Amino acid sequence: MDIIFLRGLQIETVIGIYDWERKIRQTVVLDLEMACDIRKAAASDAIEDTLDYKAVSKSIISFVEGSSFFLVETLAERICDILISDFKVPWVRLTLNKKGAISGASDVGIIIERGERTCHG
Repeated sequence: MDIIFLRGLQIETVIGIYDWERKIRQTVVLDLEMACDIRKAAASDAIEDTLDYKAVSKSIISFVEGSSFFLVETLAERICDILISDFKVPWVRLTLNKKGAISGASDVGIIIERGERTCHG
């Protein structure tokens, strides 16, 4: 299985359960690992034959900036849904970091995996 990754994607959004959090934008940091068989793209040297990570990042940024979820769990699940349905990613591992959410901790968040980790073909 080949993996295309994006790390440290910082996006501002409304996220959180407290009243004060609903009134501000906070930065979430995303790390994405997405399964993609790159052999066809390597042979053709054409962007159409691979997962276009610029298109992925633009889509995710637009979605997250426009969202206002209470839980990081919901946001993470919706991001994975987009990757699987819109970009036909068979497997994704997403780390969603809500820096500064816990006093004394540099990082806090979740890691989820969705889809089939093995590629057939």
